Amino acid sequence: MMMRGTTGRSRGHLAARGGAVLAAVLMAGMIPGAQASAGGDREVQSELTYGCDFPSGSKPVTVRVSATVPEKATVDQPVQLRNVRTELTLDGEALADLPDAGAAGSRAKTQLTVDVAQGDQTAVTTWAGTAENPVAVPESEELTFSSAGEVPTVTAGASGDLTFTAAKLTASITPPASDGASAEPPAVQLTCTPAPDQDLSLVSVPVGAGPRWSSPEPSGSREGKAPAGGVARNGGVKPEVGDAAEPTLQDGKAPRCVGDAEDQLSLNAYVTGYANVAKLKSATLFPVACTQIHQGATSIKFQDGHLHVFQESTAMLDYQGQPKLPPATGTFLTFGFMPTTATMEMTQIPPAAGPDGKPLPNIHSDLTILSPGNSVGTTTIDMQLQLRLYDVKVNGVPLDVGPNCRTAKPFALPLRGEMLLKDGVQTGYTLVTGGALAGKVTIPPFSGCGVGEDLDDLFTASISGVPGDVKQIQAAPCAAAQHDPNVCTEDGQPVRVPKPQR
Repeated sequence: MMMRGTTGRSRGHLAARGGAVLAAVLMAGMIPGAQASAGGDREVQSELTYGCDFPSGSKPVTVRVSATVPEKATVDQPVQLRNVRTELTLDGEALADLPDAGAAGSRAKTQLTVDVAQGDQTAVTTWAGTAENPVAVPESEELTFSSAGEVPTVTAGASGDLTFTAAKLTASITPPASDGASAEPPAVQLTCTPAPDQDLSLVSVPVGAGPRWSSPEPSGSREGKAPAGGVARNGGVKPEVGDAAEPTLQDGKAPRCVGDAEDQLSLNAYVTGYANVAKLKSATLFPVACTQIHQGATSIKFQDGHLHVFQESTAMLDYQGQPKLPPATGTFLTFGFMPTTATMEMTQIPPAAGPDGKPLPNIHSDLTILSPGNSVGTTTIDMQLQLRLYDVKVNGVPLDVGPNCRTAKPFALPLRGEMLLKDGVQTGYTLVTGGALAGKVTIPPFSGCGVGEDLDDLFTASISGVPGDVKQIQAAPCAAAQHDPNVCTEDGQPVRVPKPQR
């Protein structure tokens, strides 16, 4: 489970008595090594003041925008800003307009309008971000929401400085739902405009005519920014705003899945697969999803005559900053004859917190050393999920199930993967190489379905109660701290994307 690169011949003899040596070897294989990041980029940050329309009136908000920016770009080649983050800092007066979120905290989403210019040619793009974690609202002092997201590329059709300037900002701050609430609480919507008499420029990227062009010496700008106001030398070409960069799949696109480059034990991986709904005699495809994995504590024990290496880790789904799978739409035959289409939203219930405040492990691994070059490993992953249905159509006719048609309680999704290392050749699943995971899932009864009529029994009778087989395929994960281009993109997303298997 914890040996990196175990496919192939065994690297050496592991004596049973050499517990300390064995531990060192296993840990060296498990923990990715840090390497220097690639050059050619620079970090920029701007601090701006905005006036935001709170329910009680306009109040000042400090906005910090940061990004990783290429030192220079080439005509007709997309410019991609990475690690874009927008932070909103609210003072005590503004906090009075936010509902009490308690310890659960509020979530935030932001949309920053950015003006892009080259000479007298302009375009507009939007930098959208989602807060990674909820933030508790204090009674006084100040509060900072930090949102991040992939931003669209910009392509310059001429040489000259490509400048990015901040404009209007909108934000949505949502408190958590109270216990037993059937609907999400209303969000506080903010519309913000920049305060006057301040420099709103975020960054300027020099653009040249070819891949080997030399950029001029920077001058006259504050630290971290190139000079603004360049003129397109062949003029008259409007910058082209593209789509947000995502790793392209053979069959479509994967969601954003960025790992923690500062955490040596962090892995991020794509997963996909099928779940059989026994009552419907059909299989539902899980869309490609991102899983964030934190490798946890390792222990070594002699047990049942063999050396065992145990590891406890934690896996959390990650879709646009939320612990859920991307929405999936499926068509099936209700009661064996009625074609029904529905969109499914699967949300993970986070593991309970331990004494240290961190989530308790939901991945348990056991590597059993049988002899030199021969081992067996078992990995079990236990997730708690809740399923919501919406956009339902029966025989093509919309069926209004309301916003809260979901399983009445969370349900368990246990998955198991097995590894065999025989004569130094590895097959099967490990956390650090990926592979197939299998299990069974039983969907609970439904609750909250229907507007004007109770449809709970309809979905419970159609879907719930009978165990169905699940098969998930995890691709080889990215260890963002390793900066390995064979498994990670430049911005720390997995290179490998799995194909579902039945």
